[in-house]
Amino acid sequence: MEIKSIQKFNTVNSISLFTMSIWGYIDTNSFTALIPLFFGIILFSLGALLDKEKLVKISAHLIVLFTLMILVALSVQVLPGAIERGGIGLARVLVMTVTSSIAMIVFIKSFIDNRKSR
Repeated sequence: MEIKSIQKFNTVNSISLFTMSIWGYIDTNSFTALIPLFFGIILFSLGALLDKEKLVKISAHLIVLFTLMILVALSVQVLPGAIERGGIGLARVLVMTVTSSIAMIVFIKSFIDNRKSR
């Protein structure tokens, strides 16, 4: 898998985190709803660094680290409460969890493919 595919999945995940987070904040007026927004900004910024040849490796690894952090936080902390409360908040959390999960799968597959090609 090439860098452009990783960038696309990272961008989709970042946009998902942006939009669901802002929507959550508007809906709940809770500043904690903005935590995924900051992760989305970090991921989006790191994705832009994938164009820099010298920074590809470090930025790709940081993208995986931050994606894993938000995925664990969503799955362990946020999702159980969202399931209990139900409603549209659950849909927002599920969207962020699914996009982060797909992004992680793509990143790991890319790392494995890269390792095999050496």
